[in-house]
Amino acid sequence: MNGALAQAFAYGVSVRFADLGDWGRDELRAEYDPAIPEIRLNLRVAAAMTAGELGEFVALAVGHELYHHREQIGEVAVLKDRRARETAAADFAHELLGRSS
Repeated sequence: MNGALAQAFAYGVSVRFADLGDWGRDELRAEYDPAIPEIRLNLRVAAAMTAGELGEFVALAVGHELYHHREQIGEVAVLKDRRARETAAADFAHELLGRSS
């Protein structure tokens, strides 16, 4: 089990694939729902990937959304700037994968 999935399990956050709709030119890779809590990975994006790409996609997407879960539970401060929050989430995901972004 990769580090991001292991952490999701430890936090009690479920992870599943779901059709997140058509976003046009933009690509929604995953979303976090704090009410459940759950991370949904975009099935449309995953379906277009090779097996080799899929593992990294899952690890990075789950890691990114876990950062937002950590914001939700007060483990990390919520940054006021959206771009800064998204950068911090990407950095956290890459750290879980064992590399810098």
